[in-house]
Amino acid sequence: MKTLLGRRARFLAAITATAGAVLVAGCTSSGSGGAGKSAAGGVDLVKAGQITTCTHLPYPPFQSEINGKVQGFDVSLIDLVAKDLGVKQQILDTPFENFKTGAFLNSGECDVAAAGMTITPERKKNVDFSDPYFDATQAVLVDKKSGVSSLADLKAKGRKLGAQAQTTGEDYARKQGFDPISFESSDAVINGLRTGQVQAVIIDYPVVQGWLKDKANADAFKVVDNLNTGEQYGFTVKKGNKKLLAAVNKAIAGAKADGTYKKLYEQWIGPYTPSVASPSAS
Repeated sequence: MKTLLGRRARFLAAITATAGAVLVAGCTSSGSGGAGKSAAGGVDLVKAGQITTCTHLPYPPFQSEINGKVQGFDVSLIDLVAKDLGVKQQILDTPFENFKTGAFLNSGECDVAAAGMTITPERKKNVDFSDPYFDATQAVLVDKKSGVSSLADLKAKGRKLGAQAQTTGEDYARKQGFDPISFESSDAVINGLRTGQVQAVIIDYPVVQGWLKDKANADAFKVVDNLNTGEQYGFTVKKGNKKLLAAVNKAIAGAKADGTYKKLYEQWIGPYTPSVASPSAS
Protein backbone atom coordinates (compact mmCIF):
# COMPACT_ATOMS: atom_id res chain seq x y z
CA MET A 1 0.00 0.00 0.00
CA LYS A 2 1.34 3.41 -0.93
CA THR A 3 1.50 6.16 1.66
CA LEU A 4 2.55 9.78 1.74
CA LEU A 5 4.66 9.62 4.91
CA GLY A 6 7.75 10.71 3.02
CA ARG A 7 6.01 13.60 1.37
CA ARG A 8 7.06 17.03 2.54
CA ALA A 9 4.08 19.00 3.78
CA ARG A 10 3.92 22.46 2.35
CA PHE A 11 1.99 25.62 2.90
CA LEU A 12 0.08 26.73 -0.15
CA ALA A 13 -1.57 29.97 -1.12
CA ALA A 14 -4.44 30.82 1.20
CA ILE A 15 -7.68 32.35 0.16
CA THR A 16 -8.26 35.67 1.84
CA ALA A 17 -11.33 36.23 3.96
CA THR A 18 -13.58 39.19 3.25
CA ALA A 19 -11.80 42.54 3.26
CA GLY A 20 -12.23 44.62 6.36
CA ALA A 21 -12.29 41.66 8.73
CA VAL A 22 -10.72 42.35 12.08
CA LEU A 23 -7.64 40.16 12.43
CA VAL A 24 -6.43 39.25 15.89
CA ALA A 25 -8.08 39.71 19.24
CA GLY A 26 -5.98 38.99 22.32
CA CYS A 27 -3.28 36.44 23.13
CA THR A 28 -4.21 33.39 25.15
CA SER A 29 -3.28 29.79 25.76
CA SER A 30 -3.99 27.54 22.74
CA GLY A 31 -5.67 24.13 22.87
CA SER A 32 -2.33 22.57 21.85
CA GLY A 33 -0.58 23.91 24.90
CA GLY A 34 1.41 26.58 23.06
CA ALA A 35 1.07 30.33 22.83
CA GLY A 36 -1.95 30.62 20.60
CA LYS A 37 -4.12 33.56 19.64
CA SER A 38 -7.77 34.19 20.32
CA ALA A 39 -10.12 35.20 17.50
CA ALA A 40 -13.69 36.49 17.61
CA GLY A 41 -15.79 34.73 20.22
CA GLY A 42 -12.73 33.65 22.19
CA VAL A 43 -11.87 30.86 19.75
CA ASP A 44 -8.26 29.75 20.24
CA LEU A 45 -6.21 29.40 17.06
CA VAL A 46 -2.79 27.93 16.40
CA LYS A 47 -1.45 31.14 14.81
CA ALA A 48 -2.48 34.75 15.10
CA GLY A 49 -4.68 36.16 12.36
CA GLN A 50 -5.38 32.86 10.63
CA ILE A 51 -7.27 29.60 10.82
CA THR A 52 -4.88 26.86 9.73
CA THR A 53 -6.59 24.13 7.72
CA CYS A 54 -5.08 20.71 7.15
CA THR A 55 -6.11 19.11 3.87
CA HIS A 56 -4.84 16.52 1.40
CA LEU A 57 -4.31 17.56 -2.21
CA PRO A 58 -5.58 17.09 -4.76
CA TYR A 59 -9.22 16.21 -4.17
CA PRO A 60 -11.36 18.18 -6.60
CA PRO A 61 -13.97 19.58 -6.37
CA PHE A 62 -13.43 19.86 -2.61
CA GLN A 63 -9.85 21.12 -2.67
CA SER A 64 -7.23 21.39 -5.37
CA GLU A 65 -4.67 23.89 -6.58
CA ILE A 66 -6.09 26.11 -9.32
CA ASN A 67 -4.08 28.99 -10.77
CA GLY A 68 -1.66 28.88 -7.86
CA LYS A 69 -4.34 28.88 -5.15
CA VAL A 70 -6.02 26.06 -3.25
CA GLN A 71 -9.70 26.27 -4.09
CA GLY A 72 -12.82 24.13 -3.83
CA PHE A 73 -16.03 23.46 -1.95
CA ASP A 74 -14.37 22.67 1.38
CA VAL A 75 -12.08 25.67 1.07
CA SER A 76 -15.01 27.99 0.43
CA LEU A 77 -16.94 26.70 3.45
CA ILE A 78 -13.97 27.11 5.81
CA ASP A 79 -13.50 30.62 4.37
CA LEU A 80 -16.92 31.36 5.86
CA VAL A 81 -15.65 30.22 9.26
CA ALA A 82 -12.59 32.43 8.83
CA LYS A 83 -14.79 35.40 7.96
CA ASP A 84 -16.90 34.91 11.10
CA LEU A 85 -13.74 34.72 13.21
CA GLY A 86 -12.22 37.81 11.58
CA VAL A 87 -9.16 35.97 10.26
CA LYS A 88 -7.75 34.48 7.05
CA GLN A 89 -7.53 30.83 6.06
CA GLN A 90 -4.11 29.23 5.54
CA ILE A 91 -3.91 25.72 4.08
CA LEU A 92 -1.43 22.98 4.91
CA ASP A 93 -1.18 19.92 2.65
CA THR A 94 -0.67 16.77 4.75
CA PRO A 95 -0.88 12.96 4.35
CA PHE A 96 -4.45 11.67 4.43
CA GLU A 97 -3.76 8.98 7.04
CA ASN A 98 -3.19 11.74 9.61
CA PHE A 99 -6.83 12.76 9.34
CA LYS A 100 -7.96 9.46 10.82
CA THR A 101 -5.74 9.89 13.89
CA GLY A 102 -6.06 13.64 14.31
CA ALA A 103 -2.25 13.85 14.49
CA PHE A 104 -1.87 17.34 13.03
CA LEU A 105 -4.72 18.67 15.16
CA ASN A 106 -3.28 17.17 18.34
CA SER A 107 0.23 18.45 17.60
CA GLY A 108 -1.06 22.00 17.18
CA GLU A 109 -0.10 22.32 13.52
CA CYS A 110 -3.70 22.82 12.37
CA ASP A 111 -6.93 24.19 13.79
CA VAL A 112 -9.30 22.30 11.51
CA ALA A 113 -9.11 19.47 8.98
CA ALA A 114 -11.09 19.69 5.74
CA ALA A 115 -10.50 16.89 3.28
CA GLY A 116 -13.82 15.51 2.06
CA MET A 117 -13.67 13.19 5.05
CA THR A 118 -16.44 10.73 5.87
CA ILE A 119 -17.77 10.73 9.43
CA THR A 120 -17.18 7.28 10.96
CA PRO A 121 -17.35 5.90 14.52
CA GLU A 122 -13.67 4.93 14.31
CA ARG A 123 -12.57 8.45 13.39
CA LYS A 124 -14.81 9.98 16.07
CA LYS A 125 -12.60 8.32 18.67
CA ASN A 126 -9.72 10.61 17.70
CA VAL A 127 -11.34 13.87 16.55
CA ASP A 128 -14.53 15.89 16.96
CA PHE A 129 -16.61 16.16 13.78
CA SER A 130 -18.71 19.10 12.69
CA ASP A 131 -22.32 18.68 11.65
CA PRO A 132 -22.50 16.85 8.30
CA TYR A 133 -22.12 19.23 5.39
CA PHE A 134 -22.30 16.83 2.43
CA ASP A 135 -24.00 13.52 1.59
CA ALA A 136 -21.60 11.37 -0.44
CA THR A 137 -21.97 8.30 -2.60
CA GLN A 138 -19.30 6.10 -4.16
CA ALA A 139 -19.11 5.69 -7.93
CA VAL A 140 -17.71 2.76 -9.88
CA LEU A 141 -15.97 4.20 -12.93
CA VAL A 142 -14.80 1.98 -15.77
CA ASP A 143 -13.20 2.18 -19.18
CA LYS A 144 -15.98 1.90 -21.77
CA LYS A 145 -13.90 -0.72 -23.60
CA SER A 146 -13.64 -2.93 -20.51
CA GLY A 147 -16.98 -4.63 -21.01
CA VAL A 148 -17.70 -4.22 -17.27
CA SER A 149 -21.30 -3.35 -16.47
CA SER A 150 -21.32 -3.26 -12.66
CA LEU A 151 -19.23 -3.89 -9.55
CA ALA A 152 -20.55 -7.45 -9.43
CA ASP A 153 -19.64 -7.94 -13.09
CA LEU A 154 -16.13 -6.66 -12.39
CA LYS A 155 -15.73 -9.25 -9.66
CA ALA A 156 -17.14 -12.07 -11.80
CA LYS A 157 -14.70 -11.25 -14.60
CA GLY A 158 -11.72 -10.98 -12.24
CA ARG A 159 -10.78 -7.47 -13.36
CA LYS A 160 -8.56 -5.16 -11.30
CA LEU A 161 -10.15 -2.53 -9.06
CA GLY A 162 -8.45 0.62 -7.77
CA ALA A 163 -9.21 2.92 -4.82
CA GLN A 164 -7.57 5.70 -2.85
CA ALA A 165 -5.60 4.42 0.13
CA GLN A 166 -7.01 4.95 3.63
CA THR A 167 -10.46 5.93 2.35
CA THR A 168 -13.95 4.57 2.89
CA GLY A 169 -14.02 3.66 -0.80
CA GLU A 170 -11.09 1.30 -0.25
CA ASP A 171 -12.77 -0.07 2.89
CA TYR A 172 -15.98 -0.70 0.95
CA ALA A 173 -14.10 -2.56 -1.78
CA ARG A 174 -12.45 -4.85 0.76
CA LYS A 175 -15.80 -5.58 2.42
CA GLN A 176 -17.12 -6.65 -0.98
CA GLY A 177 -14.33 -9.20 -1.28
CA PHE A 178 -11.96 -7.21 -3.50
CA ASP A 179 -8.23 -6.72 -2.98
CA PRO A 180 -8.03 -3.24 -4.51
CA ILE A 181 -4.86 -1.63 -5.80
CA SER A 182 -4.23 1.39 -3.57
CA PHE A 183 -3.32 4.81 -4.91
CA GLU A 184 -2.15 7.78 -2.86
CA SER A 185 -4.57 10.40 -4.18
CA SER A 186 -7.75 10.79 -6.22
CA ASP A 187 -5.70 11.99 -9.19
CA ALA A 188 -3.55 8.86 -8.94
CA VAL A 189 -6.68 6.68 -8.84
CA ILE A 190 -8.01 8.24 -12.03
CA ASN A 191 -4.59 8.01 -13.69
CA GLY A 192 -4.43 4.32 -12.78
CA LEU A 193 -7.66 3.79 -14.69
CA ARG A 194 -6.54 5.91 -17.62
CA THR A 195 -3.25 4.03 -17.99
CA GLY A 196 -4.79 0.58 -17.66
CA GLN A 197 -3.28 -0.33 -14.27
CA VAL A 198 -6.86 -1.11 -13.23
CA GLN A 199 -10.06 -1.60 -15.20
CA ALA A 200 -12.35 0.07 -12.68
CA VAL A 201 -12.11 2.37 -9.67
CA ILE A 202 -14.26 3.14 -6.65
CA ILE A 203 -14.13 6.82 -5.83
CA ASP A 204 -16.43 9.51 -4.44
CA TYR A 205 -19.07 10.45 -6.99
CA PRO A 206 -18.44 14.24 -6.88
CA VAL A 207 -14.84 13.60 -7.95
CA VAL A 208 -16.11 11.55 -10.89
CA GLN A 209 -18.66 14.24 -11.76
CA GLY A 210 -15.89 16.80 -12.07
CA TRP A 211 -13.65 14.50 -14.07
CA LEU A 212 -16.38 13.59 -16.56
CA LYS A 213 -17.03 17.25 -17.36
CA ASP A 214 -14.06 16.88 -19.71
CA LYS A 215 -15.47 15.54 -22.99
CA ALA A 216 -12.43 13.37 -23.68
CA ASN A 217 -12.90 11.65 -20.32
CA ALA A 218 -16.65 11.26 -20.83
CA ASP A 219 -16.05 9.70 -24.24
CA ALA A 220 -13.67 7.08 -22.80
CA PHE A 221 -15.11 6.29 -19.36
CA LYS A 222 -18.47 5.79 -17.71
CA VAL A 223 -20.11 5.23 -14.31
CA VAL A 224 -21.63 1.74 -14.02
CA ASP A 225 -22.61 1.83 -10.34
CA ASN A 226 -23.50 4.59 -7.89
CA LEU A 227 -23.21 3.07 -4.42
CA ASN A 228 -25.25 4.71 -1.66
CA THR A 229 -23.07 3.84 1.32
CA GLY A 230 -24.76 6.31 3.67
CA GLU A 231 -21.62 8.44 3.93
CA GLN A 232 -21.57 12.03 5.10
CA TYR A 233 -18.64 14.44 5.16
CA GLY A 234 -17.64 16.50 8.18
CA PHE A 235 -14.87 18.90 9.15
CA THR A 236 -12.81 17.98 12.21
CA VAL A 237 -11.20 19.78 15.12
CA LYS A 238 -9.11 18.59 18.04
CA LYS A 239 -11.17 16.68 20.60
CA GLY A 240 -12.64 19.05 23.16
CA ASN A 241 -12.24 22.21 21.06
CA LYS A 242 -15.89 23.15 21.58
CA LYS A 243 -15.64 26.84 20.68
CA LEU A 244 -14.07 26.22 17.28
CA LEU A 245 -16.47 23.36 16.59
CA ALA A 246 -19.40 25.65 17.38
CA ALA A 247 -17.99 28.29 15.01
CA VAL A 248 -17.70 25.73 12.20
CA ASN A 249 -21.25 24.47 12.77
CA LYS A 250 -22.57 28.03 12.87
CA ALA A 251 -20.95 28.82 9.51
CA ILE A 252 -22.39 25.66 7.91
CA ALA A 253 -25.89 26.38 9.24
CA GLY A 254 -25.72 30.02 8.20
CA ALA A 255 -24.62 29.13 4.68
CA LYS A 256 -27.53 26.74 4.29
CA ALA A 257 -29.99 29.30 5.62
CA ASP A 258 -28.93 32.28 3.49
CA GLY A 259 -28.36 30.53 0.16
CA THR A 260 -24.56 30.64 0.22
CA TYR A 261 -24.33 26.86 0.48
CA LYS A 262 -26.48 26.41 -2.63
CA LYS A 263 -24.36 28.89 -4.57
CA LEU A 264 -21.10 27.19 -3.57
CA TYR A 265 -22.53 23.73 -4.25
CA GLU A 266 -23.52 24.70 -7.77
CA GLN A 267 -20.18 26.41 -8.35
CA TRP A 268 -18.03 23.46 -7.30
CA ILE A 269 -20.11 20.30 -7.51
CA GLY A 270 -23.14 20.55 -9.78
CA PRO A 271 -26.96 20.66 -9.76
CA TYR A 272 -28.38 21.29 -6.32
CA THR A 273 -31.41 19.66 -4.69
CA PRO A 274 -32.96 20.78 -1.37
CA SER A 275 -32.22 17.42 0.25
CA VAL A 276 -28.50 18.20 -0.04
CA ALA A 277 -28.80 21.02 2.48
CA SER A 278 -30.44 18.95 5.20
CA PRO A 279 -28.44 15.74 5.73
CA SER A 280 -29.49 13.61 8.64
CA ALA A 281 -27.07 13.28 11.54
CA SER A 282 -24.41 10.67 10.88
